[in-house]
Amino acid sequence: MKPVMFIHGMFMTPLCWDGWVRHFAARGISSQAPAWPLHDEAPAAMRAKHPDPALGKLELSGVVAHYEALLQPMAEKPLLVGHSMGGLIVQLLLQKKLGAAGVAIDSAPPKGVLAVSWSLIKSNLPVLLGNKDEPFLPTVEQFAYAFAHTLAPEELRAAYDGFVCPESRRVGRATTTEAARIDFAADRPPLLLVAGGLDHIIPAKLNRANHKAYAKSPARTEIREFPERTHYTLAQKGWEEVADFVIDWLSKS
Repeated sequence: MKPVMFIHGMFMTPLCWDGWVRHFAARGISSQAPAWPLHDEAPAAMRAKHPDPALGKLELSGVVAHYEALLQPMAEKPLLVGHSMGGLIVQLLLQKKLGAAGVAIDSAPPKGVLAVSWSLIKSNLPVLLGNKDEPFLPTVEQFAYAFAHTLAPEELRAAYDGFVCPESRRVGRATTTEAARIDFAADRPPLLLVAGGLDHIIPAKLNRANHKAYAKSPARTEIREFPERTHYTLAQKGWEEVADFVIDWLSKS
């Protein structure tokens, strides 16, 4: 199978992919998980610097350009796997034909894709409110609701301390801008959307709306919903089931 590039989402660093990198390696698949700009420190170090003015200026277009610069020189186009905002980045990169195929897990929506729910509003409102130039660091309670509401308290604390970092509000607000525009009717490499039935911040119906938007594209576009998965699916107990499904799908792409 071709090499894989993992792309993390908001409030995370590449550490969220550590289990997946090892799991893919055990199946003989090479992979890498490059950090977004300003996300190459440990989460605890990023929290200690909060609010970092430089992080507050980070834009979605800059994150996409960062991955474009990594992908363009590659002799072989890798397979792309992204989570949350990383899933939207995968879609934007596939549109530029910079990956051989892509998987968008719990993907943030491209511009114009809507499916409103209370959990989506409650999870995203803290990012949308406040000074756009000041990064946002969720509380443990906010992280629990948006990402990991099925975790026991001790597991939740460990997940927060080990993974969560501040994030640019500008990136979160960009899904309604031209930076997140997709030509849904265009041809592009194959795409799989993965949804979690218990996801609060990116409800499954939002992923279904994303899938439906590609109805006119000649490209292969599929969706798979895992009913018991939250937004924390990359490390939630039983994550290996999702990883194995992704491997099997990519191996046929």
